[in-house]
Amino acid sequence: MTASTRRRPGNFGCMAARGPTALCAAFTLVELMVVLAIIGVVTSFALPAYRDYLARSRVGEGLSLATLARLVVAENTVAGVQQLGSGYARPPATRNVKSIDIDDTTGNITISYAPLVAPTGENTLVLVPSVPDDPDAPNTQVPVASGHSTAGTLTWECFAAGKTTSSLPIAGPGPKTNPTLPARFAPPECRA
Repeated sequence: MTASTRRRPGNFGCMAARGPTALCAAFTLVELMVVLAIIGVVTSFALPAYRDYLARSRVGEGLSLATLARLVVAENTVAGVQQLGSGYARPPATRNVKSIDIDDTTGNITISYAPLVAPTGENTLVLVPSVPDDPDAPNTQVPVASGHSTAGTLTWECFAAGKTTSSLPIAGPGPKTNPTLPARFAPPECRA
């Protein structure tokens, strides 16, 4: 064996003096294919998680826009107004939020999201107001009632699909209509 054809340790079969051979190029191609396969597997897990993350951030926009509706219900509850949604002007639809509606008898606020967040039929989140049965020694939270002035702290609870009962320390009422937004898109306090 001459000096020019001798293999050096750590060169993995490639001849150092003559440059890479076809075998070396094929080995590099195999390495590249393995790296691409690993990237593909990681991407297959990362993309759905990122889509869920984006949907959760878009749900936050609806909860933020519902602040005005919550204020209207609170004021009308304290004043004993017949229609708890009285004086509320629905905000215009946005890219993520289709509508925010108030139920006039219960004060429940339903946030409907655009198809960008969740498909139609799986896109509502419900906020339920309640007050303590006894402001001094509460045993339970009771629903607000239109036309009745109530004392005590107004508490809001969020409901997403799958959450049917209150998770407050002092149990409160559930929503009048069932929410449909999947729990994976909802904030933690809205989940069962």
